[in-house]
Amino acid sequence: MSPEAAYGSQSGDTPARSRQSWPGRLLYRCFWVVLYVAIKILFRLRVEGRENLPDGPFVLSAVHRSFADTPIVGVITGKRLRFMGKESLWNSRLLGTFLTVMGGFPVERGSADRTALRAAGDVLALGEPLVMFPEGTRQQGARLDRELVLDGPAFVAARAGVPIVPVGLGGTPSALPVGSVIPRPAKVVAVIGAPIQPPLVDGRVPRRVVHELTETLYRELNDVFIEARVAAGDEPPPR
Repeated sequence: MSPEAAYGSQSGDTPARSRQSWPGRLLYRCFWVVLYVAIKILFRLRVEGRENLPDGPFVLSAVHRSFADTPIVGVITGKRLRFMGKESLWNSRLLGTFLTVMGGFPVERGSADRTALRAAGDVLALGEPLVMFPEGTRQQGARLDRELVLDGPAFVAARAGVPIVPVGLGGTPSALPVGSVIPRPAKVVAVIGAPIQPPLVDGRVPRRVVHELTETLYRELNDVFIEARVAAGDEPPPR
């Protein structure tokens, strides 16, 4: 299914994803502080480029090499970032409550793309920043594979008229390697790139616009990924 067909309209069958209540904001701040301190101590997290984060809604697109990426991305700014999660995670009331407070919202796994894309539109329409990993799931390698960079973030950003912010993460595979469930002390660096502004689109989003925006995201994200890896000591600096 193409992104244009999947997105559809903002009809009444889309679940509401409202802003936090004040108790939710209080709980979020408490959880955020605890998580930030733990990540800062365990991973010696350093964040570069915070000034590149826009004030309004945006799509934050980070590389994905470890399960540690999601909590680390969640603390690079004090703003509550929104994440999609598979619906089954909300089967546990305790876990579901925690995920909701921290910005997560459920999307049915295995359903049509329509559900996820409408959910993304709901969040951005509320003026909230949304995290979308352009590689979809965890990948391996010191560089991005263009074939694995999906059009979803570009389409959502173009459809909503919001910028995409690329974020490179260095050191996360060492912090939580594939197959491990226990984090390890490691140096992690997050590099936030300059926002990528989508072209103005009136109505239907042309495939050409989505493709060109994805190409730009791929290049910019690859650059900040390399920069983050060098800063974290994952690879020698370029000569």
